[in-house]
Amino acid sequence: MDCSHIQFCTDKSKVDLHQLLSLYKLGAFWAQERTLEDMEIAIANSEPVVTIWDGDRLIGSARATSDGIYRATIWDVVVHADYRGLGLGTKLVETIISHPRVNRVERVYLMTTHQQSFYNRIGFEDNQTTTMVLYNSRDRLVSPDLHPSSVEANSIVG
Repeated sequence: MDCSHIQFCTDKSKVDLHQLLSLYKLGAFWAQERTLEDMEIAIANSEPVVTIWDGDRLIGSARATSDGIYRATIWDVVVHADYRGLGLGTKLVETIISHPRVNRVERVYLMTTHQQSFYNRIGFEDNQTTTMVLYNSRDRLVSPDLHPSSVEANSIVG
């Protein structure tokens, strides 16, 4: 396939959330339960967000979060099945890694269930030392005991 017309975009305001959600439903088992509202929040809080376009059709996406110096995490890398094997996924991840919010950090993390060999070819290494996770429930997130203003008040008082 000739990919000369394929465009990469780093302007997250151009993300079409409906197309992104459809892309996830087609090619990302891990994103089947996502909603437009949640995706809007995730995109707003990510930098960079990179999308791949074939004309007006969204065919790939990835995003990252970063403190800009110590750590960054790459999230939600997906390329439409019809476009896999063309090097677009590699270029997508490399575009994220070269972004100013990510290119200076000491460590770039990502999580993958089945694509370790793909990321190994880009330079990622298996990491057995950072395996902790906290599964927040909606109840835990709104608990008054964990509300930020309660934590600050308790810290100041005592």
